[in-house]
Amino acid sequence: MLARIALLTALLIVLISVPPFLGIGWQNAFTNMLIASLFAMAFNLLVGQAGLLSFGHAAFFGVGAFATLHLMGAIEDRIISFPTPLLPLAGAAAGFLVGAFAGYFATMRSGVYFALVTLAIAELLHSLAPHWDGLFGGEAGLSSMRMPWAGLTFGSPLQVYYLALCWTVVSVLLLWAYTRTAFGRLTLALRDNEQRLRFMGYNAHTTKVIIFSISTMFSGIAGALLAVSNETANYSLFSTHVSAQVVLHTFVGGSTVFFGPAVGASIFTLFAFYISEVTRTWLLYQGLIFVLVMLYAPQGIGGLVQAHIQHWSKISWPELGRVYALAAVVAACFTGAVVFLVESFAIIFSPEYAAARGRLGTWPPFKLFGVEWEVFSPVTWIIPLGLLAAGLLLLPNARRMLRETWDGILERAEAARIAQTEIQLAGAVER
Repeated sequence: MLARIALLTALLIVLISVPPFLGIGWQNAFTNMLIASLFAMAFNLLVGQAGLLSFGHAAFFGVGAFATLHLMGAIEDRIISFPTPLLPLAGAAAGFLVGAFAGYFATMRSGVYFALVTLAIAELLHSLAPHWDGLFGGEAGLSSMRMPWAGLTFGSPLQVYYLALCWTVVSVLLLWAYTRTAFGRLTLALRDNEQRLRFMGYNAHTTKVIIFSISTMFSGIAGALLAVSNETANYSLFSTHVSAQVVLHTFVGGSTVFFGPAVGASIFTLFAFYISEVTRTWLLYQGLIFVLVMLYAPQGIGGLVQAHIQHWSKISWPELGRVYALAAVVAACFTGAVVFLVESFAIIFSPEYAAARGRLGTWPPFKLFGVEWEVFSPVTWIIPLGLLAAGLLLLPNARRMLRETWDGILERAEAARIAQTEIQLAGAVER
């Protein structure tokens, strides 16, 4: 427990101290990272802890953003006076109220039917928003400005970042406190066996409505922070892309681990910011990462980290280090081959290359990684195919070694658990 507190404290110190030394672009990226992390953790309260998979959580994220923009507009027009740091309260209230109303109907069903109802709610808002000028600003959306408060102008990205950091930390602490309450444990019971919950005398539908509303409230706070950061929002916030993104962040990070969704959101947000500046095919790489994680680490990145921490004392680190080194070589081979082939074909089939080919009447060399490559030269394609072949040759051995190593770790952990149980039983018999 002390180690986790120390790790979280160190992380918080980094989040506070590093951004002032970064450029404006990275400061905005870190703000988006915090917003995505909070949204993913709010979503995980529903899917990871209550077992209710929503495909339309963008609806409540967007509602929080538009409610905040309306409040910002009222402040800007001097209709009311309201502290700028407390603007996300508008998103929280809107998210909670709309979530309670929508959740009452959505939670009448479970499983895939619940997911489809939430998807329909988001799509309904996505269809209505462009035509509802008074509430959503039509296709152009709404815009407003952050107003100064208590000597703070909130004109710089750094001040907005610290505002988002404060709200994210407070919200995460509240979500963690929720898991420690009796109702938080009831949430887990709902996920594990809803029928047993009914037999114990609890109203499962009311419980699900409350959980849904709490999740949408924190989603509304995340949307509010986005509105404060961007000072604008349009109907695209209700799109399936936003809903799918939070699902991706949550499952890649690990829905069974409290901070897992924040890990997934942070990785993908910073990945998108950096890689999108390098290549136009970054969405393809993001999709590949998602597929690989779901196939080979369905517990997510957070689940992998938790497994290492849980079995720390049972791991032979030199042995595991050798296995991971081989796995890293295999990953590097596949990554090099895939990146080379994807980027090469992206250039060859691009409109710019087709125009150059038409102008020159031949297949000109293309430039990749600072080197010019001939399209029909065997050397060009031997490199990625050689990396792919090397990866395929090493893969079976790496998988076998990895499986045997972790089987040994789990066997030692099980043996230690059995020995501890026997000691406890012996002590109980003596007493």
